[in-house]
Amino acid sequence: MKKALIVAPSWIGDTIMAQPLLARLLARHPGLQLDALAPRWVAPVLQRMAEISEVIDSPFGHGQLSLKPRWQLARQLAARDYDAVYVLPNSLKSALVPFMAGIPQRIGFTGESRYGLINIRHTLDKAALPLMVERFAQLAEIPGGALARPVSYPRIRSTAGERQKTLDELGLERPARIVAFCPGAEYGPAKRWPAAHFAALAKKLAEQGCAIWLFGSPKDHAVAEEIAQLAPCLCRNLCGATSLAQAVDLLAMADLVVCNDSGLMHVAAALDRPLVTLYGSSSPGFTPPLSDQADILSLQLACSPCFKRECPLGHLDCLNRLTPEMVLAACLKRISR
Repeated sequence: MKKALIVAPSWIGDTIMAQPLLARLLARHPGLQLDALAPRWVAPVLQRMAEISEVIDSPFGHGQLSLKPRWQLARQLAARDYDAVYVLPNSLKSALVPFMAGIPQRIGFTGESRYGLINIRHTLDKAALPLMVERFAQLAEIPGGALARPVSYPRIRSTAGERQKTLDELGLERPARIVAFCPGAEYGPAKRWPAAHFAALAKKLAEQGCAIWLFGSPKDHAVAEEIAQLAPCLCRNLCGATSLAQAVDLLAMADLVVCNDSGLMHVAAALDRPLVTLYGSSSPGFTPPLSDQADILSLQLACSPCFKRECPLGHLDCLNRLTPEMVLAACLKRISR
């Protein structure tokens, strides 16, 4: 195999979980050119993976069938003569373009009854492969073959030059000690630690000489602003003020990252930053931060994980009762190492 395509997931965290698969493919096929077909909002993390040669824009939004544009994109991919394609999402739509492009080996899980669309089909055994990173890595094996373990942790790059360029672009000076807060969670409020708790933690960490930078998308700006107002003059709200690539570079400078179960949690873990991650409605048993420098805090109440976007019981005890003092203790252990 000389040339292969990766059809990337639509979520930042899921895309990062694919990096160990890419490393395995290159190890098994020296000289392999590996490109990625990805939505533009996850492209920056793929561009920070050493294994990827080129990222091709996938312009389709969630739920869009768009058969004619898919056919047009497939014609463009057909001209590139890929030997194989690894389709990481399990949706039927994600397998249409590789099929239309006539790529000979179309590898993935059966997913949404994708018989024919995927012609090298893996059957997912959730018990044998509990982690998403393992499920992606399994695609490097022959169907039915055992997964070669251990699976390495995902890693992405940020060079000193890229970090300085980002500081210059944003007009920032690097403080002596940076603690990054990632207070958002795209999935819903049941995964978000309360703003008041983040603010209380910011005050305690500021007493330790830490500068607090807040990261997230434009959707997270409001909750970050609430934190900044509750902890006056202590927080720099960068939510929506950076590109994803710039956020990668700034997070790479952080001495500590505190975050919910989110895409930026996986970014921080892949950058190998000291990390304290907070779990409420979701479970670290499926998509934990993969890093030796990560601490996971979860109260493990009887009602969690519920995997709901909003607390079905209305109290959000799984996060409200995870106090700033509990999180501070974990933070101080990480900072002191």
